[in-house]
Order: sequence, then C-alpha cells, then structure tokens
Amino acid sequence: MSASTDVVFGFGAHSGVSDIPELLRLVQQADRDGLDLFSLSDHPYLGERLDAYAAIGYLLGRTERIAGFANVTNLPTRPAPMLARHVTSLSALSGGRVVLGMGAGGLWDRIADMGVPRQTPGQAVEAFEEAITLVKKLSGGGPPVTFEGRHYQVSRIDPAPVAAPPVWTGSNGPKSLAATGRVADGWIPGHAADWLSERYRWSRPIIDEAAASVGRDPGEVRTVYNFPGRVTDRPLAATRDREGRWLGGSVAQWVEELTGAVLEHGAAGFMLFSTGHGAVDLTTLARWGQEIAPAVREAIAK
Repeated sequence: MSASTDVVFGFGAHSGVSDIPELLRLVQQADRDGLDLFSLSDHPYLGERLDAYAAIGYLLGRTERIAGFANVTNLPTRPAPMLARHVTSLSALSGGRVVLGMGAGGLWDRIADMGVPRQTPGQAVEAFEEAITLVKKLSGGGPPVTFEGRHYQVSRIDPAPVAAPPVWTGSNGPKSLAATGRVADGWIPGHAADWLSERYRWSRPIIDEAAASVGRDPGEVRTVYNFPGRVTDRPLAATRDREGRWLGGSVAQWVEELTGAVLEHGAAGFMLFSTGHGAVDLTTLARWGQEIAPAVREAIAK
C-alpha cells in the first residue's frame, strides 16, 4: 500500500457469481491505470455473491500493483483470529496489497440466519474493537500471543511474521467511532457521506478525541470516502443536489472538487462508486484512473 501521506484512489466492484468476467476486467484495467484499490462488499448470507476474501485473493493473483479490501468485512461471521490469518496470508502472497476493512455488523437478522449468535449494539462494538486489536497482535512476528478479551480469547498463538495491513473501519455510531480513534488506521464514513456532510462534521471529532485520549495523533486515522457520482462529457450546472450530495460532473469539476477535499479538508482517499452506490462501468473507471486520479495527484503535488 501507499505511504500514509499519499492520497489513494480506488473503486467499488460487484461480486456476484455472474459478474466474474466483468469483475476481472475492471480490476485488471484499474491495475494497469495505476489505481490503488478495489473493494468488494462482504455479505456471506447472499448465495449469489462470491465470498469476499476468496474473490480478493483470486484478483490479487491476477494483478500486479493494486490492493484489495472488503468494504467492509462482516466481522461477526469471520472470527478475528482466523481473519488475522486471512489478511496476513493475503498480504504475504500479494506483497502487502491488502487493506482490512472492518465493520461491527449491520444486518443482524441475516447474520443471525447464518447461525451466528446475535449481539447487542454495545456487544458488537466491543467485539469489533477487540478484533482489530487482536488482528494487530497476531501480525508482525514476536512472541506467542495470549489475549483474554470479553469476546475473543487466544492462548499462546504465534503471530504471523507479516505486518498487519492498514485497518479502515465503516464506523457510524459514537461508540464505534471512538473505537476507530483508539485502534484503527482509517475511517470510511457511512452512507457515502463526504467532507461537507453533517455526518462527517459530528463524527470526525469523536474519532479525534478518542485517538488523543490514548496518546495517538488523530491524523494517524485517515478518512477515505466511498464517493458515488457520474463522470460527464460536459460540465454540469450544479455538481451537488439540494441536500448537498455530490452528483458528479466533468473531469475538470471532479478534479477541482477532490483537490479541494484533500487540501482544505484533509481527505486521504476516494473509492469511486456509480450513482446509487453501484459498481462502476469500464468507461467511467477508465476516466477515473486515466484522467481524474492523475490530475488530482498532480494538483496536490503542487
């Protein structure tokens, strides 16, 4: 993955079993175009979807530079000690091209349908913070790990001799946001909220205060945005709707908006989705990777 000071550009892809040829085309094109990341959603209770981590491993094996992540991992269905093995193994196999996206679990009715014991929101956030801590402890080598948490316990387990990947969360509530500040490396605001949104304005201070409370520099927790929008041939008269949500625009309008987000609001990355939060098409992805991302990188370098 890029150094922490670099702004990352990625995109969200669909991972249906029927989408495999298109998924491979998209990710390989993004790799050729120099994009940093692709992401897949993780909904293991949906039979028509590929398993996120199996798909990520396959795609990393068919690419050279791009990194992959689950946006975000369905933690309740993936116990943290095994998740640590998944991500450190993928990192070792790919040369470090993995980010660990983490969520506390959202669709609990469907999660429970998988045979997973239902958790209260408070329990889910406790398990989420423990899981991030444990994944990091089970990475990077060192002596055997014993961990006695409320939700996870391991005894004398050797860490993988591989650095932990960056951990980005999809936190929404105050407790989850605070956990992000204490233990995570990045945050993806929920509901495709961006730097001008009310959600960002009330959420980010919670992360910063929690980070500072444990002696961390709040700047260590990067903000990366899921960012839907259209790329149009001609400039749009308005690039945001009445509620202030980004609609898209021409390449020049995208470049102006994202450059401002980085320089004025500290944005650390952008994951492109189509409007409606769907997967992008090949043409839009090419404009994102070949025109918009390079122009923003050039503008912020100045």
